[in-house]
Parts: sequence; structure tokens; C-alpha cells
Amino acid sequence: MAAPEKPTTRRDAVLESALLTFARHGYRKTSMEEVARTARISRPGLYFLFESKETLFRATFTRALEQDLAAAESLLAATDRPLPERLAGAFDHWAGRYIGPLGRDITSVIEQNPDLLGEIVETAPIRFADLVTNAIAETSNRASATQVAQTLISVSIGLKHQVETREAYLERLTTAIGLLVE
Repeated sequence: MAAPEKPTTRRDAVLESALLTFARHGYRKTSMEEVARTARISRPGLYFLFESKETLFRATFTRALEQDLAAAESLLAATDRPLPERLAGAFDHWAGRYIGPLGRDITSVIEQNPDLLGEIVETAPIRFADLVTNAIAETSNRASATQVAQTLISVSIGLKHQVETREAYLERLTTAIGLLVE
């Protein structure tokens, strides 16, 4: 997984620590004490920032998904770069960084606790699909762009379960992009 963005606030640092802790132990086995220790903050300090483990969990994964979407949006908006390169970069931020043991753990925690995360579990993938579709639609008609975007998303999901490294994911995804995008 790529190095996370450097935390800018104490809250950001706690959320980075919580992400790693939830990924390592899962939601049920993660304690506020463990997150506080990992974040090098007191338990009362942690509770000052987040009233409960559920609130911390939701904030942690909402932040991660929002960061992924922002990175994908930025990459796809860089129209000075070729579309296939922009697509590969966007998919890398959306899914590629979750290839490998820690990445799979993060994905697993999200998939096992959708009820704790709320609507972002449903809205984030839709937003990503819209970003990809809009970028592809710059060079083709909307209907075709939608089909290509849906196909690339399906390829990405399949690759996440087939490859062991981020590099292998990107190599195979780049091949798919080359076949589908002019």
C-alpha cells in the first residue's frame, strides 16, 4: 500500500493510526485503548476527539474513502495527460493501494461492517464510477463511456482477488485499459 498522506492535525494522525489498527485487528477486536496507544494519545484524549469506537470507525473509513475519491478525481481531471494514464492512476488510488496483506485487511474490515459505515459504502463506489465515466466520456459517447467504465470496474474488482502485488494489479489493469480505451 502507498504511504498515506502525512497527517496535518492530531485528529488526522489518530485516524491514520485507527486505520492501521482496525485493519490489523478488525472492528470487534480493536479497542479504544489499542487505538490510543498506537496513536500515542491518552484514552481520554481519544474520547475527546471521538465519542465512541463506532464514531471513530466511521470517521476513519469515511476519511480514507474521501481521500481515495479526491485523488482519483484529481488524476482524472489532469487532461494534459493521456486518458489511459489518468485511468490507471485513478484505479491505483481507488483499488490498487489495497492490494497486499494490509490492503486486503482494510477492504475486509469495510466489507464486514457496512452497517457501521453508513451510506458512504454505497455512495463512494457510485461516485468513483461517475468520475471514471465522465473521464471516458471526454473521448466517446456517454453510453459507450458507461459500458467501458463498468467493465473496467469489474476488471479491477476481479484483479484485486487474483493478484498478490500492486505492480501486478497495475500491469494487468493497464492492459485492460489499453484494450477498452482509445
